Amino acid sequence: MNRYLLRSAIVAALGGLLFGFDTAVISGTTRSLETIFSLTPVMLGITVSSALWGTVLGSIVSGAPSDRYGRKASLQALAVLYVLTALGCAFAWDWYSFLFFRFLGGLAIGGSSVIGPMYIAEIAPAAKRGRLVGMFQFNIVAGILLAYLSNYLIGLASFGPAEWRWKLGVAAAPAALFYFALHGIPQSPRWLVRRGANQEARKVFALIGEPEPDKEVRDIQESLQSERHTANEPLFQARYKFPILLAILIGVFNQFSGINAILYYANDIFEKAGFSKQSGDLQTVAIGFSNLVFTIIAMSVIDRLGRKTLLLIGAAGTALCLAGVTAIFTTGKGEALLVWLLVGFIGFFAFSQGAVIWVYLSEVFPNLVRAKGQSLGSFTHWIMNAIISAVFPKLAAMSRPAPFAVFAAITVVQFFVVWLVFPETARITLEDMQKRLGTQKR
Repeated sequence: MNRYLLRSAIVAALGGLLFGFDTAVISGTTRSLETIFSLTPVMLGITVSSALWGTVLGSIVSGAPSDRYGRKASLQALAVLYVLTALGCAFAWDWYSFLFFRFLGGLAIGGSSVIGPMYIAEIAPAAKRGRLVGMFQFNIVAGILLAYLSNYLIGLASFGPAEWRWKLGVAAAPAALFYFALHGIPQSPRWLVRRGANQEARKVFALIGEPEPDKEVRDIQESLQSERHTANEPLFQARYKFPILLAILIGVFNQFSGINAILYYANDIFEKAGFSKQSGDLQTVAIGFSNLVFTIIAMSVIDRLGRKTLLLIGAAGTALCLAGVTAIFTTGKGEALLVWLLVGFIGFFAFSQGAVIWVYLSEVFPNLVRAKGQSLGSFTHWIMNAIISAVFPKLAAMSRPAPFAVFAAITVVQFFVVWLVFPETARITLEDMQKRLGTQKR
């Protein structure tokens, strides 16, 4: 692996670390926010989901500026947004200012989820692309673990009423590091060719160890010429109805497993089960560690076992774990098992949907509409995330076991839908997949 290429990919993937950190760090502050801002369950849902609505918007609008100003410049702008978000939330003077800065952070998260993987994919050689782009997903999971660990350590420092401000503000440091590290990476060679800077693109290819930089530049030019003829291909037409269905289903099932409701409200869930604040913080570290470990395992076997197999294993496992959590909250017994059931849930999810969703979305759509199809799947994922995170506190306040019972039931439905409907995409070329799904251009 060329060192310059590896360093550039690692730096770009740091956006995923901040992505994971910012989405999960809120879990350690919900109780303080409820007290400081006198939040009702509905208001708490709005508070937690405020960043997610920003994420929805950020994922939609980030493509245009990245095409105009470049992937590198756009990532630097997102790094600035991350810094402003961390400092703004730390110094928020009322609930509305807090919502504004969380929404601003959501814009950065949404933009990172699009531009970070895009940059890595455009700079990586085809033979190394999967592993390098996978670093972004790994960093998201690592960021979640880092957020939980940071919350726990700051909780031990006894900052008193200002503790929540420290938990949110500490993200400014890695965000600033991300900004300065981006100065040392090159522009995307594909973007450079698009702008007519062919010689500069050739230099980038030479730096990252590409043996035939001139050929790469010519291939990109030919690809761009082909794209100009197919840029207006509509996604919503009968030929693409099956991959559209698959993209929407995998986005909906991903969020209706309850994954992000559990990640965002983990401390509240443990508190309702009788754990102390400090103990709850420590339990979330165990959850984050499980997420990281099983993501690594999934990435090592996803090509060998197949996407569909992982989804089936994950659906069965998460359904059993969620059923156990429902039973604990229904009977009020067995609270000591709660952390193990949630760790098991996170492990099964990370081993299946967490590792599969973005890969699967990139495989079921043909070249002509792949970007549009991925955007549809991503939009479905984020919009469902925002809705579920917003309503979870109200549902849990009405009935503690109810949300988990719903999540368990839907994961059972998911098992049978995946078994009966979802095609296997592993070890099948993208061209053959088009034929199998009937989406090839006639």
